[in-house]
Amino acid sequence: MNIKTTKAIYWAGAVFISLWFGASGFFEVTKNPIVWDITVQLGYPSHFIYILGVAKLTGVIVLLTPDRLLRLKEWVFAGIFFDIIFAFCSKLAVLTFAASIDAIVAFTAISITYIMYRKLYPAYYSIANSR
Repeated sequence: MNIKTTKAIYWAGAVFISLWFGASGFFEVTKNPIVWDITVQLGYPSHFIYILGVAKLTGVIVLLTPDRLLRLKEWVFAGIFFDIIFAFCSKLAVLTFAASIDAIVAFTAISITYIMYRKLYPAYYSIANSR
């Protein structure tokens, strides 16, 4: 796979995930019933939902910043992975498998995006790990 294809896949995934998590974060911060009611139904406290929303919006900004904040992007990817895993497990435990399919789609999208990210910045990680 050439660098142009890798960049295209990475940015398509980054934009998709940013739209998804940006909307979710916005809905959590503004207490929109589309997201808020489901999250409360899953058992999460209201103060946690606000914090999660702010974290998602901040993560989207970092994720969409090109060629900068590379170490922080790693944390954003980790946070997104944890959010998706917790959402999947919570929905599976409280709701139904059908309600957790969106988490499977998000997990697939973020996994592919992260793989492309690591292909784009291999030199950064070899330098950072050698210190």
